Amino acid sequence: MKKIEAVIKPFKLDEVKEALNEIGIQGMTISEVKGYGRQKGHKEIYRGAEYIVDFVPKLKIEIVLEAAMADLVVETIRKAANTGKLGDGKIFILPVEEAIRVRTGETGKDAI
Repeated sequence: MKKIEAVIKPFKLDEVKEALNEIGIQGMTISEVKGYGRQKGHKEIYRGAEYIVDFVPKLKIEIVLEAAMADLVVETIRKAANTGKLGDGKIFILPVEEAIRVRTGETGKDAI
């Protein structure tokens, strides 16, 4: 099993979710996160005062799935989240040792 973590721009969530639904991904976890990468934040003007926004708001999508689906899911997220501009986000792929469904006790792929 693999865990896909994707950090994307918030306004791209609906496109990513729809694209994932089209390839059969039924569940995901979404978290509001803040961070910065190469863009190192940006400057904004509020009521005439300029200030630096160090941490840019993003969304983190987490999906646990069978390893065979990982490449397709990564490519689907990459295409749907792409704007071609700085700050589009990152995708991480991690191994998952085990998954357990709390309600039934099912394990492995049956739990996801």
